[in-house]
Formats: sequence, structure tokens, C-alpha cells
Amino acid sequence: MCGIAGELRFDGNAADEEAVRRMLPSMESRGPDGSGLWSSGPVALGHRRLKIIDLSDAGAQPMIDPELGLTLVFNGCIYNYQELRRELEGAGYRFFSTSDTEVIIKAFHRWGADCVKRFLGMFAFAIVSHATGEVTIARDRLGIKPLYYSATGGRVRFASTLPALLAAGDVDTSIDRVALQHYMTFHSVVPAPHTIVNGIRKLSPATVRVYQRDGRFTDTVYWEASFTRHLSLSRAEWAAALHEKLRVAVERRMVADVPVGVLLSGGIDSSYIVALLAEQGQRGLTTFSIGFEAAGGESGDEFAYSDIVAKQFDTVHHQIRIGKDRFLPAVDRTVAAMSEPMVSHDCIAFNLLSEDVSKSVKVVQSGQGADEILAGYSWYPPLADVPLSGAVDAYAAEFFDRPHAQLAQQLSPDWLMASDVSREFVAASFGRPGADTAVDAALRLDSQVMLVDDPVKRVDNMTMAWGLEARVPFLDHELVELAAACPPDLKLANGGKGVLKEAARGVVPDEVIDRTKGYFPVPGIRHLEGPMLDKVRDALFAPAARARGLFRPEYVDRLLADPNTPRTTLGANQLWQLALLEMWLQDKGI
Repeated sequence: MCGIAGELRFDGNAADEEAVRRMLPSMESRGPDGSGLWSSGPVALGHRRLKIIDLSDAGAQPMIDPELGLTLVFNGCIYNYQELRRELEGAGYRFFSTSDTEVIIKAFHRWGADCVKRFLGMFAFAIVSHATGEVTIARDRLGIKPLYYSATGGRVRFASTLPALLAAGDVDTSIDRVALQHYMTFHSVVPAPHTIVNGIRKLSPATVRVYQRDGRFTDTVYWEASFTRHLSLSRAEWAAALHEKLRVAVERRMVADVPVGVLLSGGIDSSYIVALLAEQGQRGLTTFSIGFEAAGGESGDEFAYSDIVAKQFDTVHHQIRIGKDRFLPAVDRTVAAMSEPMVSHDCIAFNLLSEDVSKSVKVVQSGQGADEILAGYSWYPPLADVPLSGAVDAYAAEFFDRPHAQLAQQLSPDWLMASDVSREFVAASFGRPGADTAVDAALRLDSQVMLVDDPVKRVDNMTMAWGLEARVPFLDHELVELAAACPPDLKLANGGKGVLKEAARGVVPDEVIDRTKGYFPVPGIRHLEGPMLDKVRDALFAPAARARGLFRPEYVDRLLADPNTPRTTLGANQLWQLALLEMWLQDKGI
């Protein structure tokens, strides 16, 4: 896990090495173990390294293979790199390191851009062909690793984070109105290629882009799960198949030259990961749980369940208890760590959790993604009997933060789009072939878009803020393919994730399987009061916020007069949604 950056010139000039160098300090936490820079004519590449596989200098980046005429920067982990290496050695390739980075170089030389189809893992990379001048950038199937870019005239820059591109300079930082409407509709999710900043875009998941010397490029989408019924299995066979795929996914994600722990929330997803690792013979596994002080009558921890799992599987368990003294200072730090504004209160929890976990291990497995691929959320059951023709309206009623008509009363007129671009985006997704039912269409959209730019991005940003690598076995693409093919009624059963609960029975303690659905409780954000409310008020009344004028003043005043009652469709605090956006924009100097 690392931070990558680069510049490509198409106007005959040499790449600006200093611009690439300016991007690297903002990504130091992503790669605290070293940095490197390489340039050759119109291309410059930069890298910040986190040592996970091949801890020697042989694994340093940018990695140059003079024999093959290729230079690479890479962020992520290729879990099957050892198998690929053996295959490549059989084809005559010689290796100078034991890293997965070098495997990408050799694989690209042998198979071209199609090498991505052979990779099992999470990745974003850029590889330069010395002979042709072509530059290939790519992102993994589920978008676990980020890749942002900025195009201006005869130049393209790219980086692992949006703030890195801001640090390079010469970026159009005006607000993208389409992105703003998505932010206010999809609880801060802004689908690729948009970001909240007009001058910065992001490469879509499962995409390979090849730049020619003259700046022309081609995009290839190399993977998509099919949400159709192409497998015929019994209920028990589906559960067994899911168990086996998850077992393999968890085992794959133990590859590392450093210890690997688990973030144990006490829910079924992370508990299942711990159980499978114990089943595979992992002893002395290190696990971590976090809890907060209660607020507004709401509990701030789920230690009762995580303790059950830790005891049953004899893990070295760490309970991390966060008091008010640590919570408030962490808010600004969390906002600073966001590549894009993310409204979820889980961000602060993950930031604080990652701070403490990083003192013990450099790699963790985490349970993110299970709800999006196995129908664990509340908006899926209402879609069960809805025909595809009515799916967009049903999904919007359950999932959108607010209808467009209500948004028109909240955004200032200058910032409101004339049409409901968010609904149009969902309608376009639901209208594509490859999803049999309304539930399938929703799960496809959530796994391809909402998942990528909410929980996955949140985990990446907050763990990387502390040099911690997070691996997500539920987003193993082979597991996602199986889950997509599974009939919706099996996923919706037993209050959601029914097939997962059946698979876990006898492996995970019944108390965890049969509990009501939990969440990452952060009462201090859900119930704004005291110093936290003051911070929110200051952000919304700051000179920059007043000059920007994103929101109607009467809407802001109404929320501040009653800060904890107005909620979005899914129960999030509306005031926090506004404040978080302004806090992020002000932190980034936009």
C-alpha cells in the first residue's frame, strides 16, 4: 500500500519533476517507509512506499526494468503474485526482487494491459513503455485503490489522492454542480469520473486507460459482475459455495512479510473473518474493536459482541475506548485525511481506530462490502416485489437523502441543476442489461458505485492516514461474482444477508449471527452539541462559506435552530452533511 503520482506531457515539453515532487509530501502517511522519483522526457513518476511485501530496497519504487524497458509505480497488493511469478519464471523471466511490484512489470510485458485480468488483489498503477512512450494506468475491479487525475492542455497529472493534485498546483478548483447534487442526494457519494472539484476527476473501477504520446487515450472496462441467474444451486449449496469463496478470500489476504490483524466490530462480517482465520490455524491473531462515549441516549460501543468472538477464537484482543478528550481533536484531522468530503460519522471512528491499530500491526483485514453484495441494508427488502419498471422510484424513495424538489429548497438557486441528475444517473444504471430484478439492479449500482465511494474510500483514506493497509475479503472479485449470481430472496432472507448467516452457522457464535444489525456507533456526530456544534456553526458561518453560498441561508438557520431533528431518508444528521462539506472545502483551501 502506497501513494503514487505522476505527470505526462503531450506538448513536446519535459515533465515537471517539481510538480510531481510537490505531490509526495501530502501522501507521506500512505507511504512512510520511503519515497522515490523518476523522470524521462515527457513522463515523471513519484512514489511513497509502505513496506509490506519485500521489505528490502529491491522493492522500492518507481521500479525500473531496463531489460524490459518499463517503469512502474503501484499502490496496492497482488495476492496471487507468487503464483504469477512462478508462471512467469517458467516463461523465462528473471527477477531481481521478491515483490509483487516486479510481478506486475513482468506480467505487463508478457500479457500487455490484459495482465489486470490475471491479478487477484487491489491495485492502482501507472506503467511507462520506454520504447513507445505509451503510459498505461489501471484500477482494480472494485475500486479499492483510488486513482485521481487532472488534465490541463497538453498535460495530465495523476495521484492516489485528490489533495496531492491540489498540492501540484494549476487546478480548476471551482465546485462541480453535478457532484454537489450527487453529494446531497447519495449521502456524499460522487460517482466517477466526477469529484466535487471541477478540475479533478477519478478513473472508474475496473478500467484500464492507455495514453498515446500525443495525449489520445482509450479506456477499457475489463470486468463486471453479472446479476443474473446463471447458476442453479440449492439453498444449502449456495451457503456452502459462499463459505468456500470467503475462506479462500480470507486466506489470500494473509500474504505479507509483516503481521496481519483484523478489525473486529462484533458484527457477523468481521466475526466471520476471524472465525475463518482461526479455522485455518492462525494462532494469536490480533484483533481490534473501538467504542465511544454515549450521547443523546445512544450507546457508543458494541464490545459485548466483539468480546464473545475474541474469547471463542482466543485472539489477542484490543478494546479501544474513545473519550471526549480524543474525539473532538480527531474531527479536524479526519477531515484533513479525506480525499473527498465523506459525511459518514464512521470516518472519525476509522481514523481513531487506525491510529491505535497502526501501533501494533501494518496490515488488517476488515469486513467492508458484505452489506452491498449480500443485501444487508434496509433499502433492499422494499424492492423485492417491485418490477424493474418501477425500480428507480422505489430505490429513490428508500435511498436518496432527499427528493429533488426538497433539494431545490435547500441549495442556493445558482448551485441547483435544472434537472434531477442523480435520479437520471440511477435510471441509466438500472436500465442497463445484466440485472434480473429491482434488487439485482440496486445491488449492482451499490457494489459498483456507492460502495466504492463510501465505505471502501472511507477505509482506504482513514487507514492510510496512519500508514495502515486494510484488506477487504468480501470484495474478492470471485466472491462478488458468486454473490451477484445468488437469488435475491436468499440474500434478503433472515433480515438481510440470509445466505451469509446460513454459511456462518456453526462457525460464528449464534449470538453474533442472530443479533440485530449493528453499525459503527459515533454518537458525538449523530447528536451535535457543545463544542462539536460550535465547530459546525463556525464552519457554516465562515467567510469562505458565506462567499460560496452553497446553501439557502434560511435552510442553514433552520438546521442550526434544531440541530438534531432534521434527518435524511436514512437517518443521518442533515446539519452534519452541510458542515462536513464546508469543513472539507475550507481545509483544502478551496
